[in-house]
Amino acid sequence: MTNRYDNPLCTRYAGKEMQYIFSDDNKFSTWRTLWVALAESQGELGLPISEEQIAQMKAHINDIDYEAAAKHEAETRHDVMAHIRTYGEQCPKAKPIIHLGATSSYLGDNTDLLLQRAALLQIKKLLLSAIEKLCEYAEKHKSLRCLAYTHFQPAQPTTVGKRATLWIQDLLFDLLQLEFTLGNLKLLGCKGTTGTAASFLALFDGDHVKAMELERKIAAKMGLETIYAVSGQTYSRKIDYYTLSVLSGIAQSAYKFSNDIRLLSSLKEVEEPFEDTQVGSSAMAYKRNPIRSERIAALARYVIVGAINPAMTASAQWLERTLDDSANRRIAIPEAFLATDAILALVINIAGGLTVYPRIIEKHLNEELPFMVTENILMHCVKKGGDRQQLHERIRKHSFEAANGIKQGVGENDLIERLLADSSINITEEELSSLLDSVQLTGRAKEQTEEFLSEVRMILENCVIIQNR
Repeated sequence: MTNRYDNPLCTRYAGKEMQYIFSDDNKFSTWRTLWVALAESQGELGLPISEEQIAQMKAHINDIDYEAAAKHEAETRHDVMAHIRTYGEQCPKAKPIIHLGATSSYLGDNTDLLLQRAALLQIKKLLLSAIEKLCEYAEKHKSLRCLAYTHFQPAQPTTVGKRATLWIQDLLFDLLQLEFTLGNLKLLGCKGTTGTAASFLALFDGDHVKAMELERKIAAKMGLETIYAVSGQTYSRKIDYYTLSVLSGIAQSAYKFSNDIRLLSSLKEVEEPFEDTQVGSSAMAYKRNPIRSERIAALARYVIVGAINPAMTASAQWLERTLDDSANRRIAIPEAFLATDAILALVINIAGGLTVYPRIIEKHLNEELPFMVTENILMHCVKKGGDRQQLHERIRKHSFEAANGIKQGVGENDLIERLLADSSINITEEELSSLLDSVQLTGRAKEQTEEFLSEVRMILENCVIIQNR
């Protein structure tokens, strides 16, 4: 316990990898790496920067003196200047050339883009794992028939595996958007105060080729090969919107998944992982609440709502630069990633440990099966010479009476007995038994699941190959 607020995304939810990506150590060491890339590239293009200066800068990329930086920031009220001075104190020989020609955005924006890239790659890793776990679940239960719902009212049967393909498909849409966004993420480069690169052009005595080559060299050293062609002082804040929109999409998919698990848990058909010593309720000892699914829902709302932040920020920018984005982005971007990281970790955990209860599933299916075959019964009896309108009315009457009996607690569904006893319907017990075969009623659910999973496996294999290159 401490006497100050700690962000629950770090203390309770997000993984260590994502926390490191947005940590001070990673952020400020990336600043220093960018300073090294700038100075090294400037030296390669003819500016008087020595190898000794570069070596000294490289030697102090990670040993950041946070106390000194805090002292300088208290004096300057400027975080970049504070770290320039701190770095210069550690690298006295390189001090004169650190940050040469650059603006704060050279550090802040390029770092933000690099961190977003790393964070998207971590999200992609988790997303692929979540899809893989759900594929295993879908494959295992592709033939297990269950009652399907529209409006949360009983509808035609499906299979447990087919239902899972709907969750997988949503996550595949998210993967596609993530890949597109990741593939279009670029560096700001070194554009100067208003995006014209005037300061760097001056350093190279008006040599446009060298000014352009400087950006290319920096990009190559930082591992993000492409650069936005134009900018103001900062990269367009629409990029943040696109990134957080991907996270919002993942949150939407996970939210839907978690809601379905909560509904199925209430029906006692499916249950999320629950440890032996886990407590479901402080008051009701018997409770096994789906708290992990509920946590997904809670965090997903946060991410979905958070996507409006970069939208507002992008729309509110003035001309070549304004600073009303800074405080917002420091909070909105890392927290969206941290929350999405936590969401996907929960999806993976739940998908990998779901317990399915076939007997309960069969019971619910059988309770509603008679109502589901009424259209088949109608068509069968018409083929035998019956009057479609008269048959429809008789079946409708019996269906309503059987349903009312169930609702009133009179007994179980007796629709089949009612239909067999009605001579005007003209159907035998053998014919009804054949029509009640739930295998027929699930249509192509099993086959669709198999075909879909085959496609998904190809996508997953391709993603793994690309990641390992």
